[in-house]
Amino acid sequence: MQVEEARRLLVEGLGAGPEPPSPESARRVTAQLAHPGTLGPLVRRLSVGDLELAECVRLSYRHVLGFDKLLLLPGAPGFMLRIHFWHGAAGAVSEDIHNHRCAIASAVVRGRVRMECYEPAADGVPAVAYRETIDGPGGAWRLRRVGDARLRLLHTEQYGAGRSYGLAARTLHRVVSEEPTVTLFLETAPQRSVTDVYVRSRGRAGDCGSVRNSGGDPGRTGGTGQVTGTGRTGEARAGGAVRAGAAERADPPPKTPLPPAVYLAELDALAASLGY
Repeated sequence: MQVEEARRLLVEGLGAGPEPPSPESARRVTAQLAHPGTLGPLVRRLSVGDLELAECVRLSYRHVLGFDKLLLLPGAPGFMLRIHFWHGAAGAVSEDIHNHRCAIASAVVRGRVRMECYEPAADGVPAVAYRETIDGPGGAWRLRRVGDARLRLLHTEQYGAGRSYGLAARTLHRVVSEEPTVTLFLETAPQRSVTDVYVRSRGRAGDCGSVRNSGGDPGRTGGTGQVTGTGRTGEARAGGAVRAGAAERADPPPKTPLPPAVYLAELDALAASLGY
């Protein structure tokens, strides 16, 4: 697939009207692009230089959650198409519960992930609520504590290779990947400037119900997001602390762009795994 053909599919699939794209429209176009016979040729073209390498590398980085976030097709403000390389349990840090600035979609290319969705509830898991902002594309994440909260687990679902999902911007969720996994991730047009991040409190074992206490971490943070992305800030790094009964988070560390050689090598490995 040519790069411009992929862009056309995204533009047509997401629509150009004043209303934000629906999660389902984002899911459909992401699933189409994630098909091995479509994604393989596209990634191969990108891996040999059929792209604006400097721009893509500038916005590609190792996420604080331990996965590599590679930009494939920049299309801001309408979309950003990325590949996420999850390296497995050894390099992973658990996500905090979060939502996004935009509708997002993800399709599993290799491996599997577990999706957990949540809602506010008086009888839910105790957590500390934060608002996350980002200093522009590629900029630093900022967290501001806004108070205590409780969240209830709505449902959990496993997604293996060939499956996809879409989420509305405000849907609270977290994603768990415990094995090497590759996903195609689509960010659509921003609908707001902040994301909500919930850091689960350390309390009695019974407080957590079916939700595991973990050393949570940022996801995209805030948006991988960033999704994002993505923001899930993890167990406090330098300058942060976790207190009994409450979780404190420092701002996530700055994003560090991946070296161009690493970016191209990961694309090359993905193309080869897809038979291209």
